[in-house]
Amino acid sequence: MPTPLSILDLSPIVSTGTAADALRNTIDLAQRTEHLGYHRYWVAEHHLTPGVASAAPAVLIALVAGATSRIRVGSAAVLLGQHAPLVVAEQFGTIAQLHPGRIDLGLGRSGPGRARDIVRRFVDPGDGPAPESKVVDGLLIPPKPRALAKSKSFLTRIEEQQHLLRVGERGESTLDYRSQVEHVIRFIRGDFRTASGRSVQAVPAEGADLDVWILGSSAGESSATAGSLGLPFAANYHVSPSTVLEAVAAYRQDFTASARLERPYVVVSADVVVADTDAKARELAAPYAPWVHSIRAGDGAIRFPSPAEAAEFDWTDQAREIVADRVDTQFVGTPEAVVRKLTTLRDATDADELVITTITHDHADRVRSYELLAKAWEAA
Repeated sequence: MPTPLSILDLSPIVSTGTAADALRNTIDLAQRTEHLGYHRYWVAEHHLTPGVASAAPAVLIALVAGATSRIRVGSAAVLLGQHAPLVVAEQFGTIAQLHPGRIDLGLGRSGPGRARDIVRRFVDPGDGPAPESKVVDGLLIPPKPRALAKSKSFLTRIEEQQHLLRVGERGESTLDYRSQVEHVIRFIRGDFRTASGRSVQAVPAEGADLDVWILGSSAGESSATAGSLGLPFAANYHVSPSTVLEAVAAYRQDFTASARLERPYVVVSADVVVADTDAKARELAAPYAPWVHSIRAGDGAIRFPSPAEAAEFDWTDQAREIVADRVDTQFVGTPEAVVRKLTTLRDATDADELVITTITHDHADRVRSYELLAKAWEAA
């Protein structure tokens, strides 16, 4: 059976566009890629970000599901530290009641202390010799970004954002991540009981025909939760390429069969730009580096620049180091070249499915990239 390709869409806002344009483009892209044979269409959750319109995944998923008929639609991911589990279950249950068998509820971590967690897991603190890249089964695994540890504005932005998004009377959830996930599952399954032992019915979540996923970037609470609960797991090579192998290995090690899954199921993400020629693909991908830099410099993702605007960016050695791991692991080129790189990613991670995220300044170029990739992947 061929490895399915799916899509992760951030609803990017470009430098010459608006949030409304970005959201309309998401609907259009979902409809087009459904016809191209893509398996899933996932949307992200990002807040207080000038260049991303996907801030309310449940709302956007309902719109995408209503505008399509076959493709699965879901979240990558709802951040449980920012939402009560009951509300998440009710929102996605509502959507699934109208679109049964097509909705994926992807759950991610976020909450108080997340900035410190990012430093611990994804950033090289700068002690000892500079780390080096390695190649594992043909796949580039870059070192954790050391320069990012010096970006105080990046960490400050995360802490401030978490303060604005905290839930609960004291500003934080009293549940750990696994307990939050279990609450969601029990609301959907219909066997949730309160602390006093009272059974509650979370209508319309109860009995909803949807799939729960866990998304993560490293070996830790997310991979352990997915494995121990027997849930499918999505690992972020496009966000944290240095930790993808340890994330999927930890998930498989912790996996316990469940009513949902008999064996581990792994999806791995990749950032991709495809064009008819290598030169054209590199031109379309050029804005990615300054866009990633804006995220890691603490500004949030800027509106995605045009290639001409990207060419004016004033690069320093530290700025290049901050984005090197992301830029070096973006798959850019002709359809055949990108298929080879995706095949390497699939084989190195033993992925059951790949989820592709593509951002270009012009919507037509993004549609074209997914079209070229779909045809080349099917042919391969």
